[in-house]
Amino acid sequence: MVTALTVNIGAASRVRAELLLRWLAARPEEIFLLTETSAGAGTTYLLEQFRAAGYAVVHTPDVGGERGAAIVSRIPLVQEQPTSFDGVSIPCRVAMAALDTQPRTWFLAVYVPSRDRGQTKTVRKQTFIASLLEALEALPAEQHDHLVIGGDYNVIAADHDPLHPGFLPFEFAMLATLEARGFLDAHSHCSPGVHAYSWIGRTGDGYRYDYFHVGPTLAGLVRSCTYLHETRQEKLTDHAAVQLVMDVKAALLPCTDPTGSGELPLF
Repeated sequence: MVTALTVNIGAASRVRAELLLRWLAARPEEIFLLTETSAGAGTTYLLEQFRAAGYAVVHTPDVGGERGAAIVSRIPLVQEQPTSFDGVSIPCRVAMAALDTQPRTWFLAVYVPSRDRGQTKTVRKQTFIASLLEALEALPAEQHDHLVIGGDYNVIAADHDPLHPGFLPFEFAMLATLEARGFLDAHSHCSPGVHAYSWIGRTGDGYRYDYFHVGPTLAGLVRSCTYLHETRQEKLTDHAAVQLVMDVKAALLPCTDPTGSGELPLF
């Protein structure tokens, strides 16, 4: 089995990054998809600690104060480079890696921009989503069908419960388009009818912003998808993490404990 976890780290400060690192280092997952990375000291610390411990790290540089995405993996990356997502309107908000698994998998971490009611941020978000969907459509068939997408999409589904007001058709269309192209919503598949939330608003209402979607060839290999709220409860970030388990095989890199406190646990 291969397990992956996605979590929005909220542009973690250096202090909070240390807490996140301890939590992540104790986790059983082989792959972390981190969203809302930044050019700050917290993200730098996290990624440097993982690199120094032997993990493979993919992180598109953040430009001009943008937030981004990163992939941290105990599974080796293959030498073959995945298709570039340079055509996405904000390239640093995606990170893609080809992993040495059986069957071969590609992982894509995505951090969709948030918006307010103003036109500027609305157009920015709409443009990003449109460019991302175009990039996905242009992928070679093998990459498309063996792709795992995870991250903070900052959208909800049209059947979200509760159906919060204010979301626009292009936001609902992102999830509908992924489904139409054969990507499986892992949690909805594993827990049909269960309304999961990954972010809680000031009024206490839940929003499902964080997801895993799996390409059509891998859909039958999904075994579980679970929302983990301890990241919120322990104030590591304001988002729940999402864990995905797939019946995929892989050898692991000889990583050490990124916290420097000892050997990595065996799972």
